[in-house]
Amino acid sequence: MDWLAERAKRIKPSATLAVTARANALKAQGVDVIGFGAGEPDFDTPDPIKEAAWKALREGFTKYTPVGGIDALKDAIIERFKQDSGISYDRKQILVSCGAKHSLYNLFMAVLNPGDEVLIPAPCWVSYPDMVQLADAVPVLIPSTEKDGFRIKPEVLKSRITKKTRALIINSPSNPTGSAYTENELRALAEPAVEAGLLIISDEIYGKLVYDGFRFVSVGSLSEKIRKSAVIVDGVSKSYSMTGWRIGYAAGPAEVISAMTNIQSQSTSNPTSFAQKGALEALSGPQDFVGKMREEFSRRRDYIVGRLNAMPGVTCSKPQGAFYVFPNVATHFGKSDQGKKLLGSNDLATYLLEKAHVAVVAGVEFGSDQHVRLSYATSMKQIEEGMNRIEAALKKLA
Repeated sequence: MDWLAERAKRIKPSATLAVTARANALKAQGVDVIGFGAGEPDFDTPDPIKEAAWKALREGFTKYTPVGGIDALKDAIIERFKQDSGISYDRKQILVSCGAKHSLYNLFMAVLNPGDEVLIPAPCWVSYPDMVQLADAVPVLIPSTEKDGFRIKPEVLKSRITKKTRALIINSPSNPTGSAYTENELRALAEPAVEAGLLIISDEIYGKLVYDGFRFVSVGSLSEKIRKSAVIVDGVSKSYSMTGWRIGYAAGPAEVISAMTNIQSQSTSNPTSFAQKGALEALSGPQDFVGKMREEFSRRRDYIVGRLNAMPGVTCSKPQGAFYVFPNVATHFGKSDQGKKLLGSNDLATYLLEKAHVAVVAGVEFGSDQHVRLSYATSMKQIEEGMNRIEAALKKLA
């Protein structure tokens, strides 16, 4: 008996989590693996945030909360949007969920009908297409190139809009490339999308992690018309090193947020009570931790980009944000490891894991088989050793 629904058969496991699991399995066997797969900061969660959660536990704040999050946290999110981007929301326009990914899932389930098309600039985060498919909608990838800084052009976007197009996903800064859009570039995408009646889904989880003076711009700040047609998704995972706390949030039109809240009420109910208290401290407390982490990420980024570009046959653009690099390694395809040809990014990633004990994620999972993704959210010592191993491994290919 085949018990599985068709939607379940369409979905692949997360490639990034799978790489981390394989690396951890090797580590459990005693293998010294350098992991560049995980998309989470290696910094500990700041003590004041942990103290806020401990205080909540001690005081018995361990029961159900309102489905969409406690009012104090919603107010902190509203204030953070106002301070960071000059955007105004009210509580009816905010939903707190079990991570930004959960917010996106709730959103897709709330706004997508079977057969709807969702435009996704590529390379893209591995979960976007699968989550769209879970909602019985159709992901439509819009390729971008290194030449264009992994940013899609407005004319290309317009050419992909059809009568079936329901929404456009924007992820700036981007996972996996680290590319980010300037205000003018963002406006050039958002305005035609809104004119076409599309919902803009703006994943801004890496918005605080930008470098070299680059100014992050939230889609919601571009104009009132665009804000009313956009849902912004963010969370505390990346900026405050709180990945395991599972607190994300969405801001958008009240009717969309209400539908998302109803969906959440029938799936997870509220996010963890005491984790919400930690998130409240993260968003409303001192923000100096974010700046210190950003400075360290910038230092690591400069080093890893320099090392990769110095390797024969590897080119790597310098990202504006996030904590990933996306080097082009295609010149090594067709080369052999002891007679076995490497035919694409999956083969190269497997080779680096098995022979160099370095975990990277194949670019094909993000929509570009010419690349691999490395996260530099690990120590400089690990990065230096990892670069040494990759360089030595690539030189062994014939």
